[in-house]
Amino acid sequence: MTKPDVEPQNEPWTIRRVIAWASGDLRKRGASSARLDAELLLGKVLGIDRVGLLIDADRPLTRDELATYRELHQRRRAGEPVAYLLGVREFYGRPFRVDPRVLIPRPDTEILVEVGLARTRHLALSARVLDLCTGSGCVAVSLACERPTSRVLGIDISDGALAVARENALRLGAVNAGFLRSDLFAGVPSGLRFDLITANPPYIPDQDVAALQIDIRGYEPHLALAGGPDGLAFTRSIVAGAPALLAGGGVLAVEVEAGKAGEVAELFAAAGFVDVTRSLDYGGHERVVSGALP
Repeated sequence: MTKPDVEPQNEPWTIRRVIAWASGDLRKRGASSARLDAELLLGKVLGIDRVGLLIDADRPLTRDELATYRELHQRRRAGEPVAYLLGVREFYGRPFRVDPRVLIPRPDTEILVEVGLARTRHLALSARVLDLCTGSGCVAVSLACERPTSRVLGIDISDGALAVARENALRLGAVNAGFLRSDLFAGVPSGLRFDLITANPPYIPDQDVAALQIDIRGYEPHLALAGGPDGLAFTRSIVAGAPALLAGGGVLAVEVEAGKAGEVAELFAAAGFVDVTRSLDYGGHERVVSGALP
């Protein structure tokens, strides 16, 4: 760790001092959650939570602890996401394993789970669920855990993502969730019908990917971000193909880019869906569009 210019070189590197220096260093480089990042990474190194950091604030770090933290800090300083450095991200109250093979789950995607659960409440004991573009499996596993008697199939085109999803299902006890490699609907066994199809497809317009923050564009899988010239290439295919795999009264719920819900709702209507609704995320943006077959 580079020594700060304003503090004596012989002063011990306590938890308090490391956090103060590291958060200041990250803040100067534009990190929006600099102190939280510093605390989470130091907590990982020391094996304690943020409360423990506060309680033991004056404990000096050992040489090995400093060396381990220095490596993590340098990676975060370069832009690597905290979730990848920690190897875990909480989603819908559960800790999901994440690494660069999968998109990092966002809180706004929890709305996709909420909508899926709400619109299939009458099928709570027997729902058949298909989760497209499953990534880390956060949506599929959450739905499976919330509805243990449902049957959930998560699909993704990435073998790496499927490996992460299977690990998360195993770790979190989602025994009713399975995973399959497929390019959207192409590999889904014929004859299967679902009561709910969820999807968080790539929806960033291709030309906008380069303008994303470095911790997104430089580290998260491009395959899970770019959604074609207008960001709706995958969404169009999903909305058009879903009716053939939905049971009567089945529901499709899709996460969309902020500002695109109106366009996507029109796609739903054109495909024959009824009761089309647009649900807000935690920031007040229309984030999930859903509809049912007649």
